[in-house]
Amino acid sequence: MDVLEYTPTRDQYVYTFGGAVPALRIKPGTALRLWSDDAFGGALRSVEDLSSAKVDLRFVNPQTGPFYVEGAQAGDALVLHMVALEPARDWGASATIPFFGGMTSTDRTVSLQSALPDTTWIYELDRARNTVAFAARHSDHRIELPVEPMLGTVGVAPAGNEVRSSLVPERFGGNMDAPQVRAGATVFLGVNVEGAMFSIGDGHYRQGEGEACGTAVEGAMTSTVIVELVKGGAPAWPRIEDDSHWMTVGSSRPMEDSWRIGNAELVHWVAELYGLHTMDAYQLVSQVAQVPVANVVDANYSVVVKVAKALLPPAEAFDGIHADLRSRARLL
Repeated sequence: MDVLEYTPTRDQYVYTFGGAVPALRIKPGTALRLWSDDAFGGALRSVEDLSSAKVDLRFVNPQTGPFYVEGAQAGDALVLHMVALEPARDWGASATIPFFGGMTSTDRTVSLQSALPDTTWIYELDRARNTVAFAARHSDHRIELPVEPMLGTVGVAPAGNEVRSSLVPERFGGNMDAPQVRAGATVFLGVNVEGAMFSIGDGHYRQGEGEACGTAVEGAMTSTVIVELVKGGAPAWPRIEDDSHWMTVGSSRPMEDSWRIGNAELVHWVAELYGLHTMDAYQLVSQVAQVPVANVVDANYSVVVKVAKALLPPAEAFDGIHADLRSRARLL
């Protein structure tokens, strides 16, 4: 299988889902090797670089794309298999940004407290050990953490000619910040417009569930992705399959609505997979679901609802396309 490589120049970065012209037109079955910049566009390179001076929140999460998928129509399912996610720099950056994050006053959760200190941390990457180093800013502590690459953003153009910021997660995917979007995972997104117009970005070298301070270990990423298309049967909200779990993602505010969306989508998916009545699927999912929180910092909060395949009989989603893509990935 040939691999098509694409690295955007800075003037080709896109900061929205929807509203942009395609970077490339591709056919289903194409394997892409894509470079994407970090969420800050490379602006934070040392602990002396502060987000208040270096980062404009209108221009964060630069997207690589969008890509026009030939034959994709509204109602189809776009399938993106994550073959490999490789750190493209030897450092990552994280920061507390004034009035942004899960544990501070924000413009959405207003209080009279002052902003938390504008602070930057730089994580050095050790490729041989596959670690990033947390270096405390207020002491001499240094802790090596395993690299666990993921993509914070993966999405298609929204419906209704909407244009949404690359900070937003919604039913089109977007800035879900789900650690489950990693190598070996297959992401299913409902197509809303001709060509799907998908993009990726916001690479994280690692991230805790919830992304509490608002930023992960943000880093440039080289992503190898196989693109496929399933005609019809678009999921209402993003779905993820890997070798061990069925997963759905809900994004909304308040967070319990994200949880409800994810649960409802997983109930419907389990009912489809096993030919169950909705009420029986509801009962089953109630006893086996796990609910990792993806983010509590974005314009919408994202929750992943998942069930281990080992707890259920064997089943195939979308005619077994995940297993097929795993096989194709081994040929790259």
